[in-house]
Amino acid sequence: MVTELEAAGDVVSWRRGQLTATGFPPPLAARVAADRHYDIHALIELVERGCPPELAERILAPLEAA
Repeated sequence: MVTELEAAGDVVSWRRGQLTATGFPPPLAARVAADRHYDIHALIELVERGCPPELAERILAPLEAA
C-alpha cells in the first residue's frame, strides 16, 4: 500500500521530470515541482512557445509567498 507521503513524493518526482525534460535547469525544476501552487502545464506551454524557463517561472509565480 502506498502512503500519502510516498504518493506526494511520486507526484513531485513526476513534475520535476516533466519540467527537466522541457528544458528547466534541475535546481529550478526541483524547486518549482515541490511547490503545488505552480501550474506546470502552463509553465511547460510557455517554454514550448520559446519563453526561457526562468522567465516562465517568474511570470507564473504565486502571488503570495509561502
